[in-house]
Amino acid sequence: MVTALLAVGLVVAAFVGYNIGGSSTGVAFGPAVGSRIVGKVTAAALFTAFALLGGWTVGRNVIDTMSSQIVPASQFTLATSVGVLFFAGASLLISNLYGVPASTSMTSVGAIVGLGVATGTLNQAIMFRIVSAWIVAPLLAFLIGMVIGRYLYPHLDARFTFTRLENALVTIDRTGRLPRPAINERATPRDVFGAGVVLAIACYMGFSAGASNAANAVAPLVGNGAVSVEQGVLLAIGAIGLGGFTIARRTLATVGDGITDLPILAALIVSSVGATIITILSRLGIPASLAVSTTCCIIGLGWGRASRAVTVVEAASLAADPEVAQIDADAGPELSTGALGAGPGDAPSAGPTVGTLASSEADQQVDSERRAEAAEESDAATPEVPPIGEEEFDELAAESLFDPAATSRIVFLWVLTPTLSAIGAYLLFALVL
Repeated sequence: MVTALLAVGLVVAAFVGYNIGGSSTGVAFGPAVGSRIVGKVTAAALFTAFALLGGWTVGRNVIDTMSSQIVPASQFTLATSVGVLFFAGASLLISNLYGVPASTSMTSVGAIVGLGVATGTLNQAIMFRIVSAWIVAPLLAFLIGMVIGRYLYPHLDARFTFTRLENALVTIDRTGRLPRPAINERATPRDVFGAGVVLAIACYMGFSAGASNAANAVAPLVGNGAVSVEQGVLLAIGAIGLGGFTIARRTLATVGDGITDLPILAALIVSSVGATIITILSRLGIPASLAVSTTCCIIGLGWGRASRAVTVVEAASLAADPEVAQIDADAGPELSTGALGAGPGDAPSAGPTVGTLASSEADQQVDSERRAEAAEESDAATPEVPPIGEEEFDELAAESLFDPAATSRIVFLWVLTPTLSAIGAYLLFALVL
């Protein structure tokens, strides 16, 4: 019986890790694959390697928190471990069916909380610390994104552009006796530099994903001693890597369908901010959501970019006089995060968007030629960035980055999935086990 339960626990843990790899690989390496810097197989291999590095180092702290601090390790019998992993996996499945990347950390913690409430062993001090981080981290990501969007993003957008190569950046030269890697002859120095940045940030995202998500798949099994921390990390990353090599191929091909107005530069910024926040929290042993932090950073980045139409003094005067503010709001267009797609001044943004990289091959060829022409023009003269307060609302208030209905569904499911996980686990452990 014990052997059967252990086998079931290992299978469920692998299933959770498999789904994590399927979604996280696309999020981390979507821009790199879409830009043809690396292929899907290379992306999966790099993601797995850096996720293993993150899980083996920083991820141990998160495993320790989830396996013994939220509830005592003694509560994780084989039966309860299977129950916790089942509800975490089931909640993720519901979210995946709706096409929403759920917070794996929040759903896993929710299942453990259900166990702790049912048995009266929940460590409230630790949960207060975790929930506080869940509130502070998205707010911090929003504020960082807002500052970057208002003061730095236009200058970066004016100087950097990321194009999609017609052929892979690194090719295999087979003309000699031994095959050797070679850089694409059509790649410019700017392409090589941009590709290096995109690839480095993708690997950093993989490290952060491994650090925060390894615990979600194996913490209960580590808590009851069925596997050691090292074995747990290898099991989790192995399953995550399997997902990266299989189901992530579709995610890599379609990434960006829901954020078509997000430029590559913006995607790299929010990835860096989100990964840094989650890595720091993982170092502190706090399980947190990478998806929530990056989404809040996107909103802050777009809001900050759009706010350049007014100075701080003008914003303060509008806030002090509600009647004038209402007249201006009625007369002018509404600020939106779509402003990320606006170039400095009258110059259109030359870089592709994440959604463009996920479009059809024919469309990508046309876009590639257009962006190449724009890149040549930008090399000749870097467009000037108008000072804050001198940009027009019409230039900044572009199409909204988020569909309101889709955004509401995402936020609703982010709250629903850990809630379902906690309630389901509580009912199971309070009434059955």
